[in-house]
Parts: sequence; C-alpha cells; structure tokens
Amino acid sequence: MPEEERDSKGWRGLAKAGAVAAGALAAAERHRRALAAAERAEAERAQAEREAAEARLLAARVERLHAAVPAAAAGRDAAGREPADAADGDRAGQGVPAPRTPVRFAAPSTHPLGRPATPAEAVPWGLRVAAESAWRLLLLGVALYIVFRVVDTLRLVAFALLAAILISALLEPTVSWLRRHGVPRSLAAAGTFLSGIAGIGLVGWFVVWQVSTNLDKVTGRVQEGVTSVRDWLVDGPLHLTQQQINDFADQISKAIGTNSEQITSAGFTGVTIAVEVLTGVVLTAFSTFFLLYDGARIWGWVLRGLPLHSRYAMAGAGPKAWATLTAYVRGTVAVAFIDALFIGVGMELLGVPMALPLAVIIFLGAFVPLVGALVTGTIAVLIALVAVGPFTALMTLVVLVAVQQIEGHILQPLILGRAVRVHPLGVVLGVAAGSIVGGIAGAIVSVPLIAVTNTVVGHLRRRNAAGQEVFEALEAARVK
Repeated sequence: MPEEERDSKGWRGLAKAGAVAAGALAAAERHRRALAAAERAEAERAQAEREAAEARLLAARVERLHAAVPAAAAGRDAAGREPADAADGDRAGQGVPAPRTPVRFAAPSTHPLGRPATPAEAVPWGLRVAAESAWRLLLLGVALYIVFRVVDTLRLVAFALLAAILISALLEPTVSWLRRHGVPRSLAAAGTFLSGIAGIGLVGWFVVWQVSTNLDKVTGRVQEGVTSVRDWLVDGPLHLTQQQINDFADQISKAIGTNSEQITSAGFTGVTIAVEVLTGVVLTAFSTFFLLYDGARIWGWVLRGLPLHSRYAMAGAGPKAWATLTAYVRGTVAVAFIDALFIGVGMELLGVPMALPLAVIIFLGAFVPLVGALVTGTIAVLIALVAVGPFTALMTLVVLVAVQQIEGHILQPLILGRAVRVHPLGVVLGVAAGSIVGGIAGAIVSVPLIAVTNTVVGHLRRRNAAGQEVFEALEAARVK
C-alpha cells in the first residue's frame, strides 16, 4: 500500500510538472504571437502613413496644376497671348503629366451671304484630319528612308553589330550561369566566347571534311545523272537530236567566252566580297566579346544618351526586349536542330549522298523561320535527283515538306510562340522585306527585330495606359 501511494504521488507530481511546462509554453507562444501582431500592426500603420503622405502630395500637385490652368486662361484673355506658365517647370521637375483639358473649337465665322469667312473653314473636318495625318506620315517616311540609307551605307557595320547581338543573346545565359557560380566576369566572358568560336569552327571543319571526302563519289554520280538526262532528252517524249543538244552546249560555251570580261570582273568582285566577309567576321567577333563582357555598361551608356523623359521608359523596355531576343535565339536554335536532325535522318535512310553536311546546311538555313529550311533543303532534293534518281528526289521532298509542316504547326507555336508572338503572315512579310533590303542577313535579322519591336511597343503602351488610369483616378477623386 505505501508503494502504491508513492507511485500515485509520483505520477501526480509528473502531471503537475507537465501542466506547469505546458502552461509556460502556451504563455511563451501567446507572447510571441502578441509581439508578431504588434510588429505587423506597426508595419501596416507605417505603410498607411506613407501611402497617405504620397496621396496628399499627389493631390497637392494636381491642385496646383488645376489652379494654374485658370490663371493661364486669364492671362490669355488679358494679354491676348499665352503667358509663361511657371507651373510647367514644376510639372516637368516633378514628373507629373499635364492634365487633359477638354478641347473647345470655335464656331466658324460666316459671311453675310452664308459662305465661310476664310477658305480654310470651307474644308471639311475629315479632310483636314486626313491632310494633317498625311504630312506627318510623309515626314515619318522621309525619316525612315534616311535611316535606311544610312544603314545601307554602313551595311557591313550594321549587320556585324546585329549578328553580334544575336550571338550574345545565345551565349549570355552561359556567362550569367558562370558568374553566379563565382567565375570572374572576364574569365566567364572569354571562356564562353572562345567556346562559341571553337564550336563554329568545328561545324565549318566538319562540313568541309564531309564535302571533300564525298566529292569524287558525288561527281561521278552527277556525271551519270547528266548522261541519263541527256539520254532521256533524246529517247524521251521531247525527241531531241544529239546535234541539238551539242548546239545548246556550244551556245553555252560561246556565252561564257563572250562574257569572259564580265566573269573576270565578277571574280574580282568575289575577292572584294571575301574581304568584306572576313572584315565582318572579325568585327562580329570583337563586338560579341565586349557585349558578353561589358553588356550592362554598354546599355547604361545607351540609356544616358536618351532624353530624360524617355530614359525611364526605355530602362523598363530594355530588359523585356533582351528577354524576348534571348528566348527567340535559343528557340530558333532548338527548332533548327530538330529540322536538321529529322531531315538528315531521312536523307540518310534514302541513301542521299553527303547527308550530314546537307543537314548542317539545313540547320544554318533554318535560322530564317518558316522558309529557310525549305529553301536550303532544295539543294538536297537536287543532289538526290542527279545522284540517285527521281524517286529518291521525290521522297526527299516529301520528308522536307513533312518536317516543315511539323515545324510550322507544332515546333514554332510550342517553342517560339511565347517569345515572338508575331502572326505567321507578319513573319513571312518580314522575311521577304528583310531579304529585299539586306539579302540573307536581312532575312535572318528581320524576325527578331520584329519580335523585339513588338515587345517594346507593347510595354510602352501598357505603361502609358497605366499612367493614364492613375491620372484619371486622381482626377475623379479631386472632383468628388
């Protein structure tokens, strides 16, 4: 019995100790919650005070602006001219947009006989608007023409800079990843740049190696194909004679001999083009490295060259434009790789010679959206026609068209849909216009230029709409 009493007393002691500990923990938790609630209340009070102060400041500014409008009107009525508004300087310094006052049109004065007093008043309102819009559009067209003329004069520099921007958009995520992992900026930029140059060099070496390796075999097959075409011309439905075919070949030889001077000059032109291409490659490489190494400072320098009222808007639009360009370039590389992979596998299965270098050429051509891979793929179709036969050429064309359909309906919307957000008709028209203005380089840069312009214009439109909504809310609050 004493042992049972001692056990019961022990359990009661433990229970009391547990209850005391639980009470202490509950009291500590209540104290912590009370402190947290007090801190939240203090933060909310401070935020409310800041918002109230900002609202009072904005209301005072709007009140001063509205007070300045009647004074300006009184000055015009008294002096017959627009007085200098001292509030304009304050408005510009404070960054508050001028209030929109309703436009009042004076009633046209009439002649005693019922005719307008001046010829200008006899012009219909719609015609006036059309005329003023027309001369503004003409002025904008002249400005764009001057810009295009300057770009055309400096075509080499312009295309080199655009190519450097596209390559930098592809390589910049790698530089950012290296810098986040502690690699110095100069080392990250140099390593990424050299890796990109090495990759491009390996691709070029692979194409040259494959072409030189298979050149003899392809030449023999081409000669066999030419012979079969000649036999078809003689024995086929055209029923040409061997003499007619020989006369046609002689005419081609005479044309070459007659235009030898032009061909020689074209050779010199080819040398000039080679020098320009080499210069453009060096300039592109130089610009790419410095964009990777010092892109943020270059962007800051560009912003400092803009007017003050446009600087903040472009500072917000710039990162969005760069994100769009980066997504476009990376998505285009992915789409081009998929196109080249499927078309290359198809050509290899069909037995088309030089399938791998042709796949690389298709990969490069796919950087022109929608039409690039199709245009470069015609080279594979021609090689299949003269080297293997019509059936293989037809099947190669089927593979090419099928891959293009997959690209247009699946890959482009899935990979590039969110980045570009440009209608396919706009893409095709942009590629056509770019190819007319700048050839292959213009076709390559036209679509990213359209995508970036679309992003910047959309950002500026949303920004202006938000500012207008704020001003209308302040105006409604002041009226109430």
